[in-house]
This record gives sequence, C-alpha cells and structure tokens, in this order.
Amino acid sequence: MAGTRAWHLKSRPSGMPDPGNFELKELALPSLEDGMVRVQNSWLSVDPYMRGRMNDVKSYVPPFEVGAPLQGGAVGKVVESRAPELQPGDTVFHMFGWREQAVGRAEHFTKVPAMHVPDHQWLGNLGLTGATAYFGLLRVAEAKQGDTVFVSAAAGAVGSAVVQIAKAKGMTVVGSAGGEEKCAWLRELGADFALDYRARPIIKQLTEAVPSGIDVYFDNVGGDHLDAALAAARQNARFAICGMIEGYNGGEPPALRYLMRIIGARIMLKGFIYTDYMSEMGDFYRDMGGWMASGAVKARETVQDGIESVPEAFLGLFRGDNIGKMLVRL
Repeated sequence: MAGTRAWHLKSRPSGMPDPGNFELKELALPSLEDGMVRVQNSWLSVDPYMRGRMNDVKSYVPPFEVGAPLQGGAVGKVVESRAPELQPGDTVFHMFGWREQAVGRAEHFTKVPAMHVPDHQWLGNLGLTGATAYFGLLRVAEAKQGDTVFVSAAAGAVGSAVVQIAKAKGMTVVGSAGGEEKCAWLRELGADFALDYRARPIIKQLTEAVPSGIDVYFDNVGGDHLDAALAAARQNARFAICGMIEGYNGGEPPALRYLMRIIGARIMLKGFIYTDYMSEMGDFYRDMGGWMASGAVKARETVQDGIESVPEAFLGLFRGDNIGKMLVRL
C-alpha cells in the first residue's frame, strides 16, 4: 500500500489557528480498485471557509475530524487509473487537497474542460473562486447594468472576481481592502472607488464615496462592513452573503446597528454557496472563459511553495497576506 504526505488536524483551534493545530504525516493510500484513480496534486487551494470546518459544529459541510487528513480544493494529473472516463495525464480538480497525492473514485474528480489556461486557474477564476463570485453577484444578488455594487475583501480571490464581473456588466463598483497596495490593485481592475478600511471607518468612506447609496452588497467580511452596507442601502437593495471572515475566529459579533433598515428599505439578504448552482456551470464557463480571453477578467495569485507551507498559507488569509488567490504550488 502506497502512502503520501498529508496535513492532519491535530487539535481544534480556539480563536485564531496556529501551526500547532496541524500535523504533517504519512497517509496510507488504498490500492486502486475498479472505478478508482490516483492523482498527483500540483496546486492546492486554501480558503477562509475551511476555518469553519475546524470547529465541531453543524454546517453545510461536515466538520473536519481531529486526527484525520484535511481537505480542500486541488488540481493535479491522473497518474494511475482503473476508470475508463479518466486516463493518465488528464488534468482534474477535486477536494482532496492538503496532501501530495490523492486516491478515490473517479466521480470525485472532475476532468477540466478543454480550455487553454494554466492549471491553477481551475482553483481560481475558473473554479470555486470565480463561480462563487459569478453566481453570488448575478444570480443571488441579481446585479444588473447600472447598479452600484459594494464589495468587501475586494482584493481577495472572490472579491477581485466580483469587481471585474461587475465592471464587465456595466456596474459602478466600490471595493474595500486593507492597505494602499491592495486599493491600488482594485483601481487597476477598474473599481470606481477603492476604500482602505484601515485608514478610516468604512461606513464614513462608503457614504462619502456613494452618497446616493448602493444597490448590491457582496459580503465576504461581515462585521462593520455589513453594518456600513445596511446603512448605505437603497430601496430594494440585494445582499449576497458569501462569507464573514471577521467572525471566523471568534471575537465580538457584528454590531448590526442598522439592522432595522432591512424593513424600511426592503433589503434582501441571502446566503449561498456556489454548489447551489451546479446546474448552471455551463453558463459560468462560457462567460468567465470569454472574459478571461478578452482580458476583462484578470487573475493575481499569492503563491507559497511546497506541502510544508500549507498551514502558513492558510493562516495568511486571516492576516490579509494575500492579494488575489492564495495558492500552494507542489
């Protein structure tokens, strides 16, 4: 029986995780049976939602188990197959990340569509990241040409995709990010307003930038950003609630001082995950592929190298170390 190195959850974090919560050790891989494949991973994704799975709480996906290998998005190549639909050399994306090799049934691995893009894009703008931005903005929030859209964590992986999709669709975009370097990149992507939340309270900056208010809020942060969006919402504003990274490691809950505006302004708030829209992935590949080919949507990555760097890359998400997608290259 072959093995691979894989990161395991050693203990459940309390508050902000630290390297001691993770352990890199050998993981036995089962022998291939009919219908199974073995994949050599080349790129691993780390994403904020993984923090929630480290808690022993009920959610839309089961929690990680202490002592068990962690999971996340990954791209790799099939090196051995006993499934006719996947052959050695095929590039696949899957959810058996945080490890160097993966073995499983073929249905758990998706062969990438025939598009000439770098492999890591299947974890970025053409993967979970881009699909979350696309469906959250266009399906959940029903954003349309002429809308004013506010995006929190706009220099992150999902947020930067939202900014660019919104501009491609003819919207006014207000993006929030931490620090001038990230704000400069937002302006480069076409954001009409780039707000540095570290400089001044976000609610003051938002209402100054768009005194007439916002039609759409794409929430990656929660906390004071959600508060600001509620305060600035126009009549019948739509909020796509994608993530709330400000609360993932505990701490004080958001103030929600303007919660009652939901009633008066008839604000719609809807939480979602991109897998709610799997039946529409063809539309996503068509549109995102076209935007990437034309240059309307660009990618930027923050890359760490080697399996040893996975926990540090993950922790970097909560320090704001990344611009664009955080990836680990094996």
